[in-house]
Amino acid sequence: MDTDPQTTLELEAAVFRRLRAHLLNRADVQNIDLMNLAGFCRNCLANWYAEAAAEKGMDLGKDAAREIVYGEPYEQWRTRNQREATAEQKAAFDIAFKSHG
Repeated sequence: MDTDPQTTLELEAAVFRRLRAHLLNRADVQNIDLMNLAGFCRNCLANWYAEAAAEKGMDLGKDAAREIVYGEPYEQWRTRNQREATAEQKAAFDIAFKSHG
């Protein structure tokens, strides 16, 4: 599919907004589950957002980037939604990321 750069940018932005909205609606899905299954989580998205801002010369701190991704301050989201990882989740994480250490 050939598209002009502006259309590509708009499509990519729409996909990001849809992914963000989906994750906002699925607070039951824990970050460790996302990491174990997909190799990234909400915090990764926030880091990538901050890195993209830095590439544009913008100083977007970690907290501000997380608030964009989480739709609220990270600590608020964490208090309401994050559960302690189970032994099984931790073991899966260790296996998945053993080669990254």
